[in-house]
Amino acid sequence: MNLENYLPVLLFILVGLGVGILPQVLGHLLGPKRPDAAKLSPYECGFEAFEDARMKFDVRYYLIAILFILFDLETAFFFPWGVSMRELGWGGFVTMMVFIAEFVVGFWYIWKKGALDWE
Repeated sequence: MNLENYLPVLLFILVGLGVGILPQVLGHLLGPKRPDAAKLSPYECGFEAFEDARMKFDVRYYLIAILFILFDLETAFFFPWGVSMRELGWGGFVTMMVFIAEFVVGFWYIWKKGALDWE
């Protein structure tokens, strides 16, 4: 077992950590710190975080999240298909065209139903 073979892996991990952590540390140290009411307000969920737990919650948040996950996972199948296209041959091509057709029909359906409209 030669430890020299693990040097590229160690460098990859160190560079990854540096790319992930260094900008955050620099932003914290060098960035301006001027909080106001607008910057401290909730922005992701659309309602105050510490209100009544029994208040009505808009189901569109869940719908958009589920649709994002669904289509994100479907598009994740495109990369392995493209990489192994030569080995799959025409059978793989036809199968993927059926998959893409289902993908397009599903997207068209949710678009026509108005699931992507945010009034």
